[in-house]
Amino acid sequence: MSQSAPPPQPPQSGPLGANPYAQQAPAPVPGAPYPPQPGAFAAPPAPPAPVRSNLVLGLVAALVAAVVAGALYGVIAGATKHEIGYAAVGVGFVIGLAAGKAGGRNPALPVLSAVLALGAVYLGQLVGDAIIIANHFDVSFNEIFFKHFSGVQEVWKKDSDPLTFLFLAIGAAAAFSGSRKAAQ
Repeated sequence: MSQSAPPPQPPQSGPLGANPYAQQAPAPVPGAPYPPQPGAFAAPPAPPAPVRSNLVLGLVAALVAAVVAGALYGVIAGATKHEIGYAAVGVGFVIGLAAGKAGGRNPALPVLSAVLALGAVYLGQLVGDAIIIANHFDVSFNEIFFKHFSGVQEVWKKDSDPLTFLFLAIGAAAAFSGSRKAAQ
């Protein structure tokens, strides 16, 4: 019997030495707590974040914000007996912020926020007038606002000036802008 010798192998050089089955370790990832193990595969890239676009949720959030912010604006106007432009900006921005955060990037939300801001600032001006009237005649706010609402609207019409409508427009613009910025 004759023994045969294995075929000659080319000389191995490098960090793997003479083991033909060894794999070279992957390069370390910056910021990783431990280096990757030899033979490990890299994780697939994360999918892009889904774009939020929930019209109903954004509209409900904007509607709730409109009622609360409008009523607060009315209380401030009634207590100071003046319309305050910064408060109208705040009303609009709060409505837009609520719509954008809850509803996402739906293109209808900025427009709907602006419309709701118009209504909220108008509601706030009516509440402010009703508070002033109630304090003047020493009656309750509820009686003036709910039982004599048409009279409150008549007072608002008579007291309206260009500044009143400017505050309405400012509130709507702030709501439109706030909704777009909050959705980004």
